[in-house]
Amino acid sequence: MRILFSSLGLYGHTFPLLPLAVAARELGHDVDYFTGKGFADVLASQGIEHVEGGLSPRKAFEQAMAGTRPGTPGDVDVERVAFTFASVLPRSFATGLAPVLAERKPDLVVHEFGNPGAGLAAKAAGVPALCHSYGRMWQEPDFAAPARDYLTALGAELGVEVPRTDSMALGHPYLDICPPSVQNPAFLASSVHRIPLRPVAFAAAGELPSWVEEHREPLVYLTLGTAFSQATLLRTAIDGLAVLGARVLVAAGPKVDPGTLGELPDNVVVLPWVPQADLLPHADLVVHHGGAGTTLGTFGAGVPQLVLPQAADQFNNGVVVTEAGLGDHLRPEDATAEAITTKARHLLTDEAVRAAARAMAAEVAGMPSPHDVARTLPDYA
Repeated sequence: MRILFSSLGLYGHTFPLLPLAVAARELGHDVDYFTGKGFADVLASQGIEHVEGGLSPRKAFEQAMAGTRPGTPGDVDVERVAFTFASVLPRSFATGLAPVLAERKPDLVVHEFGNPGAGLAAKAAGVPALCHSYGRMWQEPDFAAPARDYLTALGAELGVEVPRTDSMALGHPYLDICPPSVQNPAFLASSVHRIPLRPVAFAAAGELPSWVEEHREPLVYLTLGTAFSQATLLRTAIDGLAVLGARVLVAAGPKVDPGTLGELPDNVVVLPWVPQADLLPHADLVVHHGGAGTTLGTFGAGVPQLVLPQAADQFNNGVVVTEAGLGDHLRPEDATAEAITTKARHLLTDEAVRAAARAMAAEVAGMPSPHDVARTLPDYA
């Protein structure tokens, strides 16, 4: 069977799909992956054929912002967010993918929740499709109503009906990687056809520092992700964590030059990138931005977490972590070095939080694996 996966060209939207794509390939299916050029090497390393296409989210925002006030993806208004993710990006992926579907004739398309354009292309071509989540289903955000209108209009242009109650997933069966105990209760109670799928942390291959596995002091892992990371908050977090008597391993990410962080304490190591999937099981505390991939990966590792949200679903994820007893969060206005020290010190010693984190890891381990789900994919073709 030939399966085509597609996601926006962002780490947090692509890496959650790769465990299932790899499992499908390992089970003998022909797997193609339609996304931006930045993922060519990672896909090649997994034996998956990369088909380049679709606007990058940054270019889509630039198009959406044309003729309006200057802004960044973090501060644009609700209408502009809806226009970007429910019109500009879906149009780019739907039109770019259409000839690929005609040429390669996949039996099934798997598109992620943030990329309904690929789902629209599949509907227009008459190809069955599944929608793959990249995290917890949000409470309906402010941009949901205008997003539905934009998607409905685009669907009409393509001759495709867009459901009003399940617009981004387009009514397709939903591969749900969020553990049920922390999933949105309203979504669990809905009529959506959910296919549970274990979230598996994915990262490109790499080596951890030699001291990580044998660390004698507590190990704190700090990352602010790939999309919204900024040096000021990263340095604030470093200062707050350096006084804990722990080793602190920092992934600066692509947006922060480690050289801009200044002189570092002896117990802090900053690297441009780390193989996060390999690192998480060794950490005693994960301090992060609240991105879905890091949040779910930390769930699976059974490690307490402190969330420093900056944008998008990160705020919701921070609240969920706190309410589930799996850690804590600090909003941007509260994220001082002193507050980070206080929260992190508590999380490193709180047995109730550690027990909750271990219970969450057990819940994740009990979910169907990517290989389990990959074996059922022919049922949806």
